[in-house]
Amino acid sequence: MTTSAPQLTEAQKERIERALASVPFAKLLGLQVESVEPGLAVMTLPVREELKQNHGVVHGGAIASLIDSAMAFAIIPLLAEKERTTTVDLTIHYLRPLTEGVARSAARVVRAGRRVIVVSAEVLDHNDRLVATAVSTYLRLTPDAD
Repeated sequence: MTTSAPQLTEAQKERIERALASVPFAKLLGLQVESVEPGLAVMTLPVREELKQNHGVVHGGAIASLIDSAMAFAIIPLLAEKERTTTVDLTIHYLRPLTEGVARSAARVVRAGRRVIVVSAEVLDHNDRLVATAVSTYLRLTPDAD
């Protein structure tokens, strides 16, 4: 993983590493963090046969997981120390089939409000063709609001 060193504090880098290590599902899928900075993240998903549906196309759920994960990592550096988030909604437009190579999702925080964070993302295939676009809303969870 690369991070923009001047952009992230040591505490933010540690939180990102902990977040990546604590999600077994991301490991199962093979998700990898390529880069993170406040409000931006890029993650990759190597295409494997186990991720494909019966027509030889990567399952939409695997692509959705790549998108949701990239979005979450874009948000992490913006959170207070004990603050967490949860996905409220996720709208994805699948634009072309993904069948091989490595998919790359770039996520960007559109607006980080006091309670709600809006994020957008794109997924590109190994030829830099647009595979999917998405927008999502996350809710901030603070210790006193739980």
